[in-house]
Amino acid sequence: MTESHLRTLAELPFHVAGRFPKTVLMARCQGEDVVELSSREYFDAIRDFSLGLEGLGVAPGDRVAILADSRPEWTVTDLAILTLGAVTVPVYSTLPANQVGYILAHSGAKVVVAENPAQAAKIREERHRLPALGAIIVIDGQDAVGSLSPHESEVAEHGFASVTERGHRRLMTEDGLGRAFKERAHSFDPDSLATIIYTSGTTGSPKGVMLSHHNFLSNVIDVETVISLTDEDTTLSFLPLSHAFERTAVYLYLYKGATVVFAEAIDTVGRDMQRVQPTVMTGVPRVYEKLRARIVGAVAEAPRLRQALFAWAVGVGHTVATERLGGRVPGWLTRLQTPVADRLVLSKIRARTGGRLRFVVSGSAPLSREVAEFLYAVGLPVLEGYGLTETAPVLTANALGATRLGTVGRALPRVELRIAEDGEIMARGPNVMVGYYENPEATAACIQDGWFHTGDIGHLDDDGYLSITDRKKEIIVTAGGKNVAPQPIEALLKRDAIVAEAMLVGDRRPYVSVVLVPDMPMLEQRVRVEGLASGSLEELVERTDVRALFQPIVDQANTDLANYQQIKRFVLLPAEFSVETGELTPTLKLKRRVVAERWSAVIEQLYAA
Repeated sequence: MTESHLRTLAELPFHVAGRFPKTVLMARCQGEDVVELSSREYFDAIRDFSLGLEGLGVAPGDRVAILADSRPEWTVTDLAILTLGAVTVPVYSTLPANQVGYILAHSGAKVVVAENPAQAAKIREERHRLPALGAIIVIDGQDAVGSLSPHESEVAEHGFASVTERGHRRLMTEDGLGRAFKERAHSFDPDSLATIIYTSGTTGSPKGVMLSHHNFLSNVIDVETVISLTDEDTTLSFLPLSHAFERTAVYLYLYKGATVVFAEAIDTVGRDMQRVQPTVMTGVPRVYEKLRARIVGAVAEAPRLRQALFAWAVGVGHTVATERLGGRVPGWLTRLQTPVADRLVLSKIRARTGGRLRFVVSGSAPLSREVAEFLYAVGLPVLEGYGLTETAPVLTANALGATRLGTVGRALPRVELRIAEDGEIMARGPNVMVGYYENPEATAACIQDGWFHTGDIGHLDDDGYLSITDRKKEIIVTAGGKNVAPQPIEALLKRDAIVAEAMLVGDRRPYVSVVLVPDMPMLEQRVRVEGLASGSLEELVERTDVRALFQPIVDQANTDLANYQQIKRFVLLPAEFSVETGELTPTLKLKRRVVAERWSAVIEQLYAA
């Protein structure tokens, strides 16, 4: 492992500008355009905004929040904060005002950088509980300095451009300011606090995870030994930077000089992949599940000859992937068929992702083996890893050429893993958090004798590959005292494209049931193929003939399960889970408590008999 010359993240802008003087370092898709920044422009933007923040009174140790979607200005703001010695507090833009207010109040944020007036309005709504707040900076739609209201004029509202310009004017008029900026950025202690990330959490109130500069940098350096990147790579970024996974990924991209292009929105990722033609991409399982479902769905409506050709080609790809992952050379017949399968089918599938992807990375939640095998079969190696916000975030990763499907890989070079007697995964390493902000009890509960208790259940094989079984707190204990891990069973159900989400229920109940959320586009397509009458989602889920499409999916899953694990009853929900309705976290993980509360009447019906 090669040690980095970087001591803190505050030195990262200087590293990038000095080592990777690129004409396009960062960009963002906007409509028909791609707005680009060179390495020099990116560095200047960070420096000028940092000096502008300092001009507003931000000092080392102050908390500055970012309430915005992922875009170049997000990373400019983040690194500008860090070069000041201040602390970044990321806030998901999807959160409602009261949750935004909680995070800003708990962290004591002095300044908030908001994406637009709509996000700024959330802060105004919560102003009464934010005594530390001194300024709001709005990225879009605000150029001049204003104020919140006459009776709250102590909280000024500025445009992002005006703060950047203010910083640039300081640079031009104050002697030695550029040198002082550099010296200060290189003066911070690696163990100083870099960020407080409030976990979105699937249950309970969010906790503020404190991560130091060293936590992040140690993780970046360790991940770099597993995932090969160069300054010739281009990545399309679309996950929220408020989450540690994508934020650390972007730090890694910058550290290696890769070009980072932000998608315009999650809904435009397909279009933007074609335009950007990325070589590397990070995503969460739901993204890859949808990619596979769309491809499979499109084939289902094709003529039978094309369906047969697709099945043959993917079969060839699957054989090649299986042999190579096992360290073997495919047989002569497979080698003969491979170029034909690739030319006729597989290359066309990859073209939908831009045609240049070397590999994709999956994290944040378990990726089903079926989806991973499909991606490998079509020539898109997927590297699954594992970690938590509290570990900055990566603990394990599968490496190219040493991937073991069904696992999340081996521990990073400086990470130690241990499995407790009850199966809980424990970790130790330089990436483990400082602690929870103003919550020593929670910190002491999860870090004991230097070991961080992850709350996940898993096991290590003889070669050190980790497999995740489930969340410790999500284990279902039936009325008969049997323990049922829901995630593997839910993954079995989601193998079929018409199932968007599945959530097992049955805690303290006599048997296990499941609530299923249909994937509406895939269900409509299946209904057409089967010659059934169409209708709205609300109408379809009530129909016996539609319910009959899901029964074989449940039956097939049950064949792989012990009797006490088997699903006895299921219900179809008439609405998709979403971040906006609170049933999914911003990284698309199930909030089981929220789902159980919202659909409690439906769940009770499963046990009414």
